[in-house]
Amino acid sequence: MTQARRDLARALGILPRFTDTTGAQHSTTPETESALLAAMGAGHDPQVELAKIRTERRERVLPPWLICQPDTAPAADTGDHPWHLTHEDGQAQEGRGPLPVLPLGRHLLRVERYDTWLLCAPPSLPLPPRDWGVIVPLYGLRTQGIGSYDDLAEVAEHAARSGAGFIGLNPVHAGFPYATDMISPYTPSHRRRLNPVHLVSGGGTESLLVDYTKDIPARMAALRAACDPDAPGFADWQAAQGAPLETFATYQALSRDHGPTWDRWPAHLQSPGTAKADPAEVSFHAWLQWRAETALAAAQSRARAAGMRHGLYLDLAVGTHPFGAETWEDRAAFAFGVSLGAPPDAFSPDGQTWGLAPLNPRHLIATGFAALAETLRAQLRVSGMLRIDHILGFERAFWVPQGAPGAYVQMPREALLAVARIEAARANAVLIGEDLGNVPNGLRRALAASGLSGCSVTMFEQTATGFRKPHHYREATIASFSTHDLPTYAGWRKGSDLAEWAALRGSDDPSEAARRAEEVAAFDSLAGGDTLSDMTGFLARTRARLVALQAEDLMGLEPQPNLPGTVDEHPNWRRRLGVDPGGWAGLDSLKTSAAQMRAAGRTGEQ
Repeated sequence: MTQARRDLARALGILPRFTDTTGAQHSTTPETESALLAAMGAGHDPQVELAKIRTERRERVLPPWLICQPDTAPAADTGDHPWHLTHEDGQAQEGRGPLPVLPLGRHLLRVERYDTWLLCAPPSLPLPPRDWGVIVPLYGLRTQGIGSYDDLAEVAEHAARSGAGFIGLNPVHAGFPYATDMISPYTPSHRRRLNPVHLVSGGGTESLLVDYTKDIPARMAALRAACDPDAPGFADWQAAQGAPLETFATYQALSRDHGPTWDRWPAHLQSPGTAKADPAEVSFHAWLQWRAETALAAAQSRARAAGMRHGLYLDLAVGTHPFGAETWEDRAAFAFGVSLGAPPDAFSPDGQTWGLAPLNPRHLIATGFAALAETLRAQLRVSGMLRIDHILGFERAFWVPQGAPGAYVQMPREALLAVARIEAARANAVLIGEDLGNVPNGLRRALAASGLSGCSVTMFEQTATGFRKPHHYREATIASFSTHDLPTYAGWRKGSDLAEWAALRGSDDPSEAARRAEEVAAFDSLAGGDTLSDMTGFLARTRARLVALQAEDLMGLEPQPNLPGTVDEHPNWRRRLGVDPGGWAGLDSLKTSAAQMRAAGRTGEQ
């Protein structure tokens, strides 16, 4: 049985070993193998499961998926076997021999009794022209209350008039509106739905931090009072959304009375098939989604109308809450009993567990990668650019079971990239892959070949001889000095993050401060000075096609937005920028940065 378990683990992509960023090697333990197989739904009898896999591989005429190009006939040898083809639009064909020319999309081919998904994708996406934009914390765009989609549109208009080509923001996936302590945008309830909390502007009291415990209930009450299911356009939109919207709205309605996560609900409510909710409450949450999509689409239209080439730059979280609306709706798509995470590194010697449910690759392949395609499509309906968080998961995902070490699960990289190209080509959008951390060999080459840009974070763009010079940056990337998970430019220079970590640890390491001082001096020498203007000018000169400036840096703020690995120790996702949207019109740092970008050939205009 031990050998059968090992062979099954290899057959399903569980890697036997890996090397972390420190160079240490880790072997996948038997306990981890067993836990990961169980999470995939293959742990009951390894010998039986292995026999099924081997039989299918022996009998198959074609593999489970193939990549082809649009408007060409797929090079799939079906021999003399009859085939049945279902186009993505539902059109059906039957025949023998060569397959017909297929359009862009995901099409289902059945040969004998096995299915093959034909992924008709362009070989590569075009890289964007040299451009730049600003990344803002949507929640912190106001000095009181929570930032709104209307606030975002106003800031986008001001940035556009300065020449910015995009405005980026944290994920706006649907969260938990009745649980004000579950506010991380990277632990959503559903990634194909939107957060309605950003529908109301203003309210609340002026403060340095967002007070979600007061502001979310106040906003939900205001939205409930404004709800109008008879509003023109809502009924048609609701009908077009169909059963998935009804399921999501039912979940949100039930969460008001039974708590935010379905694992603690009564048994008869833990499945959409047996759950019922108040129709009026269901209608309210469906209406909220209509309003949110309409508002975000309006923000995109205003950004483009103001002159932005791309408009909104959204962020797709790498995973979803294991017991939120997304897993409730599509239980089979996810692996349970494991969490996405990251292996040990210099910052986290014990590795990281993110508390996010991973997609089950077996189900992903069987359904033609529907979950990924639909999620990308939902984001690209209202944006011109999309960042895919932790795109390392396209190559291999790190699964951490309860009570055992984590291990990597191989993912169908080429298929996932093909699906991403399909959806981006449909939307004429730019895709960014966050390729930071323990990057597998070959992934960055695969991203570049597909036309997906990576991320070049100046803090990490260092070699043994120091910071990379601007002309040594990768071209197919978006360059930024920092990210929301790292110190701001001012905080980095001062070592604020080191001081905060020292306080949390209860100990101070003087060598860390000394190393930071050396880094700061080295960067100043390369950038030509120690000011914000020197830093933004450095980014403008890099080879990277895109440059992103952090709003916190433009405002001269020191504290970082999020301190990974903390919950209550740091005010994550709560810090305001300290300027209302109208204040962006006269922001000197924005004007100076815009001039530097223009001088470097970054126009930002359509």
